[in-house]
Amino acid sequence: MRSFQQRLSDFDTRGIRVVAISVDPVETNQRHCRKMGFTYPFLSDAKAEVIRSYDLLHRGGGPKGADIARPAEFLIDSTGIIRWVNLTESIGVRARPEEVLQIFDELSGKVAP
Repeated sequence: MRSFQQRLSDFDTRGIRVVAISVDPVETNQRHCRKMGFTYPFLSDAKAEVIRSYDLLHRGGGPKGADIARPAEFLIDSTGIIRWVNLTESIGVRARPEEVLQIFDELSGKVAP
């Protein structure tokens, strides 16, 4: 997540809006964002409704057996169509921003800036 913050200007240049979604309450997300210096939105899905709709719920995968969202990255176009998905089973394994930017450029037929 820090690496996405570090490359946020590259996403902005391409018109990509980076958004995180977690099962944590709003207050927890706000504290986390302040602590880590994240400036992109962190949405709270405390009831995991959106997380379930994308089949991302990892039951018991969090601290003390709490349900959490599986790590995933999506490229969703302006019409709501999912163009690319990266799903993992490990909280420590995520797509790198460079990979997401490259995939976006390939999908949009653009050469990377």
